[in-house]
Amino acid sequence: MEKQRPRPTFLGSLLSILLIGGLIAFGGYVVMQKRQAPATDTQTGTAATTDTAATGEGAAPAVTAELKQTVPVLAPPAPYEPRDNTVVVELSEYAGYAGLIAANGGLAPSEDSVFFRKHGFKVKLTLSEEESWSALNSGEIGASATTVDVLAVYGRQFQVAVPAQIGYSRGADGIVVRNDVKRINDLRGKVIAAAQFTEAEFFVRFLAQEAGLEIHLLADLDAAPDPGKVNLVFTDDGFAAGDLFLEDLNSGRNRLAGCVTWEPKTSEVAAASGGKARVLTTNRNLLIVADILVVNRGLAEKHPQIVAGLVEGLIEGNRRMRDEPDRHAQTVARAFGWSVAELKDELRRVHLSNLPESLAFFSGAIDAAGSFGGIYQSAVLAYGPQLIRDPVDSDRFANLAALKALEQSGQYNDQVVLIAPIKTTGAGVIEEDPLLSKDIRFFFEPNSAVLDMTKEENLKDLDGIRNLLQVSPGSTVLLRGHVDNALMEEFRREGGEPFVRQMSLRALELSKNRAAEIKRLLVERYRVVDARIDVVGRGWEEPAGTDSDLNRRVEVQWYTIE
Repeated sequence: MEKQRPRPTFLGSLLSILLIGGLIAFGGYVVMQKRQAPATDTQTGTAATTDTAATGEGAAPAVTAELKQTVPVLAPPAPYEPRDNTVVVELSEYAGYAGLIAANGGLAPSEDSVFFRKHGFKVKLTLSEEESWSALNSGEIGASATTVDVLAVYGRQFQVAVPAQIGYSRGADGIVVRNDVKRINDLRGKVIAAAQFTEAEFFVRFLAQEAGLEIHLLADLDAAPDPGKVNLVFTDDGFAAGDLFLEDLNSGRNRLAGCVTWEPKTSEVAAASGGKARVLTTNRNLLIVADILVVNRGLAEKHPQIVAGLVEGLIEGNRRMRDEPDRHAQTVARAFGWSVAELKDELRRVHLSNLPESLAFFSGAIDAAGSFGGIYQSAVLAYGPQLIRDPVDSDRFANLAALKALEQSGQYNDQVVLIAPIKTTGAGVIEEDPLLSKDIRFFFEPNSAVLDMTKEENLKDLDGIRNLLQVSPGSTVLLRGHVDNALMEEFRREGGEPFVRQMSLRALELSKNRAAEIKRLLVERYRVVDARIDVVGRGWEEPAGTDSDLNRRVEVQWYTIE
């Protein structure tokens, strides 16, 4: 027999109603308090304030990311094995990978792809904005794409082979700064937002290094910046770096001097700044962000024929996008979820490498862009021993058998290296707007303009100037010669002001001749085009300080095309 449930009394019902009403009111109070309180950063435990003027009503505030003091440890290496005769290749949503999609006929495995028709296996392309280096290392995916600087950062733990270059970023990465920042050198003592261990961080590190500036890492915007270094604070990605800078700019806090971000955010931040910020530079004509194909090392060693197929598919796909983009635009645009117009706009910011360009990239013969070894070494130096404690040689990664076999086949004999500067504005004015300047202490024979070629430092510095011109097609340098002013007072005692003026003219001539000697060596020994180097002598008019050695210098000003 079923038990009868007791019914509540009138007083019990009234108390229940009052209790429920009280709980609802209390819950509403808690919700309102949470809405009014600042959000908390779960990584740092600090409050992240919202700037409604910058973010707009209801927009989430941009916050800094956790600072990583060491390079992340990857999962242990394991070989990748294809399943169902299909290789999984992970890419990101970036126009630079259009060639691989064109060769595959889309993202899905297809028997109509270049990979299957010529090499008998299928490729499944997946898109992800996560950096899945552990998945590639441990054999969860067969191949991916990255930039050369990433290899230098992860080093020997990254068990991959690099069989081909994909291309160069040409304008996808950029630095946006406050209007008072005129050149990279002006970032000394200031704070820049970027995404850690990405090409964005490498981009600003490279330029700071070339300007002779060191990098200092900040945990967040409350940390005190180093007045003598370029200070970096990090966000989750390049887009967040742009948002953080724009918030700070519009709030008037002036904690950030700029950001390193990606298109279209680069243009958006400059446009939304109300004239308070501008694009300092992009990599449109700074070809140091190079995209490469990376293959799981176990797969490459066990199945070289698959590597050969991936490389030929890449080269053929790049050819299709270079020679007949309209024919394949719809396929690529659909894969990315873009319109054809959006795809064409994004393709303007990449250079898809052909076979001779890829070969020259690895051999170092490329003369209008960064090479594999050059960019790799630049990354090692830019990150420094604090992060890259035991660097490995770039040769550890290069696996060029497939590229060389494709060259020997003669299939692409009609292709030539074709990398030229892209002009979007008028040429820069000499001594007005260099991207950066650096002082170099060249060693000359006493009281002469003859460079001491036995000094290893001189050869290294000549290489450095040549490399600046190499990675930036169309760029120029101005060599400004300087001499020491330590004897000026002695000249004044010996012959008064007339003698000082006489010696000043000689100092101008000597400083110009020394700058001209550097130019001569660059033209004759390094085959630099004469028109890309200008010289001027400044005598002792611009001392760097009281150190006589520092005053005997050649200042290099580097002008790039934007």
